[in-house]
Amino acid sequence: MIRIAAIIPAYNEEASIASVVAEINAVSASSGIVIIPVVVNDCSKDRTAEIIDKLNCVALHLPVNLGIGGGVQTGFIYAYENGFDFAVQVDGDGQHPAESIPLLLQEATTKQLDVIIGSRFLNKEGFQSSAMRRAGINWFRRLNKILAGVTVYDSTSGFRMINRKTLAIVSEYYPDDYPEPEAVIIYARHKLKIGEVPVIMRERQGGVSSINSFRAVFYMWKVTLGVLFTWIRLR
Repeated sequence: MIRIAAIIPAYNEEASIASVVAEINAVSASSGIVIIPVVVNDCSKDRTAEIIDKLNCVALHLPVNLGIGGGVQTGFIYAYENGFDFAVQVDGDGQHPAESIPLLLQEATTKQLDVIIGSRFLNKEGFQSSAMRRAGINWFRRLNKILAGVTVYDSTSGFRMINRKTLAIVSEYYPDDYPEPEAVIIYARHKLKIGEVPVIMRERQGGVSSINSFRAVFYMWKVTLGVLFTWIRLR
């Protein structure tokens, strides 16, 4: 039976984390697919740690704050070392639709994809983010096409599923801050098969985004440099 680890990086997500875990468990029960929520508490300063210890999930507590990339990689390592067939990354703020996890699995298995990304922009339904962030996402789409020859319309989407082959790669190395666009380069350079599927995302259900309008330009340049350095390192 296929086993999926739902990796949920969480930093100060006390307002939404319980509902995110509950949704994943409900999808697992209704679909018959084994989906285990794995919440990685990245040294939250609120009640996130206390809450996840009482939920029906695997609760991993980091001793130091590693940021989104380190939190996600911690979950990937857990999934790989515990024999999971797939891992799906799900944000702890409630934006990602857990009911689409079976769709990601179906796309990954039927099309034999190593990486399947849930995209907001294929059908342009649901929450589409701000105009500034959409401009940045379009820039990363063009940059990934130039450097790696792949087109990913929602390269900043954190709602993505990877198979065990990919888990072995990201357990060894995964980018630190805002890793999703940079990870596309890693996948392409390892000749992994990447696909996208349309999903309807929601606005965050709680907490505060790590990327606000003031930091958006800084974020774009920082991630651009990360993408370029990764491309050079893997040439």
